[in-house]
Amino acid sequence: MKQTFITQQVFDGKDFHHNHPITVEDGHILAFDTVAGANEVKLDGTLAPGFIDVQVNGGGGALLNSDTSVECIETIGAAHAKFGTTGFLPTLITDDIDVMRRAADSVAASIDKGSAGVLGVHFEGPHLSVPKKGVHPQSHIRRISDAELEVFCRNDLGTKLVTLAPENVSVEVIKALVAADVKVCLGHSNADYETVVAALEAGATGFTHLFNAMSPFGSREPGVVGAAIESRDAWCGLIVDGHHVHSAAARVAIYAKPKGKVMLVTDAMPPVGLDDEASFELFGTQVIRQGDRLNAVTGELAGCVLDMAGAVRNTVNMLGLSLDEAVRMASLYPAEFLGLEKQQGALTLGSRADFVLLNNDIFAEQTYIAGSRVF
Repeated sequence: MKQTFITQQVFDGKDFHHNHPITVEDGHILAFDTVAGANEVKLDGTLAPGFIDVQVNGGGGALLNSDTSVECIETIGAAHAKFGTTGFLPTLITDDIDVMRRAADSVAASIDKGSAGVLGVHFEGPHLSVPKKGVHPQSHIRRISDAELEVFCRNDLGTKLVTLAPENVSVEVIKALVAADVKVCLGHSNADYETVVAALEAGATGFTHLFNAMSPFGSREPGVVGAAIESRDAWCGLIVDGHHVHSAAARVAIYAKPKGKVMLVTDAMPPVGLDDEASFELFGTQVIRQGDRLNAVTGELAGCVLDMAGAVRNTVNMLGLSLDEAVRMASLYPAEFLGLEKQQGALTLGSRADFVLLNNDIFAEQTYIAGSRVF
């Protein structure tokens, strides 16, 4: 069935267009025009590329570490679709090998089933730095072994992303992961600058939640942050929630990095999509929600109550960036990081019809994945 979407404004990932119809067939963009025989759908607002989130721990009351089922992954996806997310990596934080295997099995099953929005998987750990572990359980932080490599190197997991601390994983192993089509991000790391540079030279291409849980930038020791900002090629995920990173620090990173190398992430936890102030349990520790902030009872920030529309809104309102650049940070740039830019991240002829309808206040009104409305 052909559908032609007509809105007051379309942002295609590059430019804004007024009264610019988009015709969709078989889940892809067929034409930027009306087409004979297509059903017309008139919408109020701005149609923009759907958001892509590479770090999603939970949502809708569900947490992947607590429930590694396909149903959990679909619950998370449905919760984030309410906020314009059309593609995401279910993210498993540091856990034991059996949990990792079960999560991998469910991600593979979700992809095989065609669960809406599931692009692959992000293993955030367990090969991290204890001094920079945050809320990751120290009992599960460990050196990499053949057991984890077997999970990471599966070929049925879609896009694979692993966050690791380079001081605890050799450059030889990083090269092996990259050769197995694994995208390597550096994070939860206390490494020195030289160790980070060596990991980048070995094939690491990203940094997980820049500034958070990593050795800071200093005049004599640039640390992980300095190496991340200096790199011309590596992408940096950034949590723009007003809690994890000061607005000035976020702007410094955005201005210093080449355009397109800073992408928005949510690091979302189960409360996303829920209206109540309920706490939840993470590895036996209570995580308390206070408004849009999550803290473990021991004090650490414990992920976010942040959605991608909120991240875009904050990038405009807190950081002062333009709407078009904020949207690119949530769509095109993560798509480029994942190597999916030919199909997702922008509205172009032949690309997947993944888009979000935004109102004037940058809230998601409707979300479409492959041309089908999911919210």
